Amino acid sequence: MPTKEIVATHETSMKKCIEHFQAELKSIRTGRASTGLVDHVRVDYYGSPTPLNQLATISTPDPASIVIKPFDPASIKEIVKALTTSDLNMPPIADGKIVRLSVPPLSEERRKQIVGQVKQTGEQTKVTIRNIRRDGNKHLDEEQKNKLISEDDRDRGKRDIDDLTKKYVGKADEIVKAKSEDIMND
Repeated sequence: MPTKEIVATHETSMKKCIEHFQAELKSIRTGRASTGLVDHVRVDYYGSPTPLNQLATISTPDPASIVIKPFDPASIKEIVKALTTSDLNMPPIADGKIVRLSVPPLSEERRKQIVGQVKQTGEQTKVTIRNIRRDGNKHLDEEQKNKLISEDDRDRGKRDIDDLTKKYVGKADEIVKAKSEDIMND
């Protein structure tokens, strides 16, 4: 496999790692309402666990509440049950055709805990990116050992992978910093 393909493959893996990290952070609660807070909730709808966003329209009319409007009004009881048993710690309020969730403000101590959680997840992401670098370097070494690429190509590929690693570790740090500021300033 040519050096450029090896580098491109590992860059794609690093991009996916960052995308996964960003998706994970959407479910972490800041001080204001976000539809991402209920993305992971599954509702027992006619016997099968169904994502909430496939059963209802989810919106945030103001920074302190989430409104869930089911497509099928008969599913309100199941939605309320799923929200009650979830790890949100926000009691749902059903009034006719919609369900409301009030997002309480976070205490300073809780904000610091959440920032710590964000930083820990960021560190795990950076470790994963470094593991991708290690795998890429190992792949380049094997290709050179099998005489499929030259030493110069291997060294150039390793430099490229190191540059990509720095780039994506930097992105992870930027994301952690932005999310931490978002949590502390809400």
